Amino acid sequence: MRTGKLKKHFTRRAAVSAFAALLIAASGATSLAAEAKMLVPVGRAVGIRLESDGVMIVGIPDVCADGETPSPSKRAGFRAGDVITRVGKTEITSGKDLKAAVQASGGAGVAIQIRRGGENTQIEVTPHRVKSGDYSLGLYVRDGISGIGTVTYFDPETNTYGALGHAVNDGETGAKFPVRDGIISRVSVTDVAKGKSGTPGQLHGAFDFDAKLGTINRNTDCGIFGSAEGGALATDKLLEVADESEIHTGAAYILSNISGSEVRRYEAEISRVFRGGEADGRSMLVTVNDEELTAETGGIVQGMSGSPIIQDGKLVGAVTHVLINDPQKGYGVSITKMLESAGANAPALAA
Repeated sequence: MRTGKLKKHFTRRAAVSAFAALLIAASGATSLAAEAKMLVPVGRAVGIRLESDGVMIVGIPDVCADGETPSPSKRAGFRAGDVITRVGKTEITSGKDLKAAVQASGGAGVAIQIRRGGENTQIEVTPHRVKSGDYSLGLYVRDGISGIGTVTYFDPETNTYGALGHAVNDGETGAKFPVRDGIISRVSVTDVAKGKSGTPGQLHGAFDFDAKLGTINRNTDCGIFGSAEGGALATDKLLEVADESEIHTGAAYILSNISGSEVRRYEAEISRVFRGGEADGRSMLVTVNDEELTAETGGIVQGMSGSPIIQDGKLVGAVTHVLINDPQKGYGVSITKMLESAGANAPALAA
């Protein structure tokens, strides 16, 4: 992946998502009060594969493949990040669908429905006939994305989970990836590209998408959510969920999986707490001070996104981003924000 495409710029610091993504191109708030909620902190690295709801436009060249004809899509007003959902009366769920629908046009103008900024609109475009005889819209699309991330929590009562702590965004456009379907699966972490100032590190792993651990049906600003397969993520360890008001600066630890499938505890510190209104769901600044972890990874690396943060014996949140110029520091989102974003998948909270 090109990590530069995943950089997020804040007012004081720059951070990069701690989700290790591999791109596959296709040609009001609930208060935690009264009875405490208990969840399993997981910390396990998993393979993540998403299929798009529609087909995302990731690039529009100035000219078609012949190197001469202006791209009809650029002239028509398409933009990178638009999601194509229909061509004429044909529903589009993959790049293959799109190609077939464009060929079926015979070169006649077609009405293409797109989703842009949460709203549907329609654009008329006439495909260009290339030398092979096929018809082209003159754009690049993507219908799938995959990578490594970490599961934050599992709820044995509802058999649901939350992971990553931030959205899966397309690496080219930065747009939130529209989810039609997806799975999490077993992955064995094989090695680590160590992080250093200016260069985020990354976990590398061997994927086994046939060993399905759960489904994905929500991709939100505070994480991905879905149902687990049987007891795949279950353990007998339950921790109380902390309210945001309980998070404070001071000692904490994270659970991460940086080798094989072993989840280990690493010492950390919550260096700063953000109280509401922060960009990108940031709730805290976390400093990793575990000598063993920093020796192996340099700090927080891509793939550790979603690692649970535990303080005072409670689950307080998840690691989300690493600071580009200081890999021992990163941002975290509170477990409260994650559960609110989980929506229908959220464990029931006490009123």
